[in-house]
Amino acid sequence: MKEVPPSSWAEIKAWRKEKRQALIAHRMARDPADRKRLSEPVIASLRSSINITRFPVLGVYWPIRGEIDLRELARRHFEDGGTVGLPVVVRDAAPVEFWRWRPGVALKRGHWNIPVPPERDVVTPDVLVVPLVGFDSGRYRLGYGGGFYDRTLAAAAPPPYTIGIAFADAELPTIYPQPHDIPMDLILTERSLVLDSLA
Repeated sequence: MKEVPPSSWAEIKAWRKEKRQALIAHRMARDPADRKRLSEPVIASLRSSINITRFPVLGVYWPIRGEIDLRELARRHFEDGGTVGLPVVVRDAAPVEFWRWRPGVALKRGHWNIPVPPERDVVTPDVLVVPLVGFDSGRYRLGYGGGFYDRTLAAAAPPPYTIGIAFADAELPTIYPQPHDIPMDLILTERSLVLDSLA
């Protein structure tokens, strides 16, 4: 039976919740060795795309729920003289702040128990690497449902160059984007799929 596409926002929210749960479960079930193997080409593409000359301040995330681990990329950016910020939820229904991260500094537990820097030292990313639960060919992102990245990008002036990363099997025909959804500038996966707004 052909799936009936959702039409109302309530139906789209329910559809997204179902897809989000399925995609996260699939990602977390992946063998760690397989996850590492699939992550390597994505990280290599990021290294060739991000340099401190163009992007001195890198906004990155701390990996959870089977996400691609970018901690070594962050360390290298710092060692090359760049600045690294991790997202911190300071209050619900608001943009996140990016607090300065340095290798070796003990982190504390933040919102949803995600590790964050111990002290508030806000930086403004020039480039933002965003984890994707799912995505589509319009460069729209299915996230965890909190809307934090959309609010952050909408409030940023100027907005950072935004790179979404995911495993290729997280691609969906569409996420049924809404007016509040903000597309990524670039999406990278292990299959060298590059969807670039400048292409």
